[in-house]
Amino acid sequence: MFNSVVAANRAAFAAFGVNPDDELPAPAERIEPDEDLPEWHVTISEDHPGEMGVGDRIEFTKTISENDVRQFAAASGDTNPLHLDDEFAEQTRFRGRIAHGTLVGSLISAALARLPGLTIYLSQDLEFHNPVRIGDRLTAECEIVEDLGDEQYRLTTRVKEDDTVVIDGEAVVLIDELPEDS
Repeated sequence: MFNSVVAANRAAFAAFGVNPDDELPAPAERIEPDEDLPEWHVTISEDHPGEMGVGDRIEFTKTISENDVRQFAAASGDTNPLHLDDEFAEQTRFRGRIAHGTLVGSLISAALARLPGLTIYLSQDLEFHNPVRIGDRLTAECEIVEDLGDEQYRLTTRVKEDDTVVIDGEAVVLIDELPEDS
């Protein structure tokens, strides 16, 4: 059975022009928005210099591209034609292709990665409210709403396109100090 599943996944990738064996670029140690990807935009409020606290916010803005959707499909194995096939997607309730919900939700993780220190996810709850199209410019907004002690924080998390909420949720993170060699 395993071989048939692998064969089916390879066939799905091929049908959508994604080669799972293609070498993807090596990840950077840490990509900085202004230096490496100018289409990104990051805003951070820090009412407590040197540490994060209740009321601090971070925003991360990015446009969802065709390449993002295809690479996410290849990396995750989610080859749902709703995300990859224009003709198929036109026949659905969405009347066209939409981005993967978890791809869109990952913008929250991108925002949290820019908090001072080493941010470690402990939990994330998401509610999906609206579809996202390729080319949509989205902003992930995260705000610390509770200090749980032991460097753990509860945050509200939201992804918006302009004023429309597409994902709403809550996260708990641990923020450690960066290792000295960073």
